[in-house]
Amino acid sequence: MTQQRVTWQAFFVACLMLSTWQVSAQGPKGKTFGFGLVLGDPTGLSAKLWTNKENAFAFGLGASYFGSPRIQADYLWHFDAFQSSVVKMYAGPGIGIGFGTESSGFWYEKRRGRWYYREGEGFGLAARAIIGINVVPKRTPLEIFVELGPNVGFLPNFGTGIDAGVGIRFYP
Repeated sequence: MTQQRVTWQAFFVACLMLSTWQVSAQGPKGKTFGFGLVLGDPTGLSAKLWTNKENAFAFGLGASYFGSPRIQADYLWHFDAFQSSVVKMYAGPGIGIGFGTESSGFWYEKRRGRWYYREGEGFGLAARAIIGINVVPKRTPLEIFVELGPNVGFLPNFGTGIDAGVGIRFYP
């Protein structure tokens, strides 16, 4: 078999598989992609891409305490904790990457008996675990959400924090 023929066969099989793949979204009005704003940590832009009725990727770009700007991505599982078609819960793991200046902070050094102030620059990497509630009002292209979860920083230093936010997404 020639290399060109194998390439065309692989292309044909991939096209056939993609043509049968259907995304059954849980977003407003059956849409698969939404974008909007989130306030909290981080504060900025938010986007969500549904892969099926229960799973989605959520993305964020904004300002954060461990680096600004901050980019984050989460993989979410949605579940019907309230037996409602309007209100759902979700949870999942994620990652956050911060660039630039991290927020300033104070700490107390017992040995010297005084408070210190710091401001850092560089790159921050953290793992997230998020749990939230989303509300999709009937007959609207909107999703309202509230989320909370721990954030464990690995770079440049080990540290922990809490991510919390409230936001809204529009599904065009």
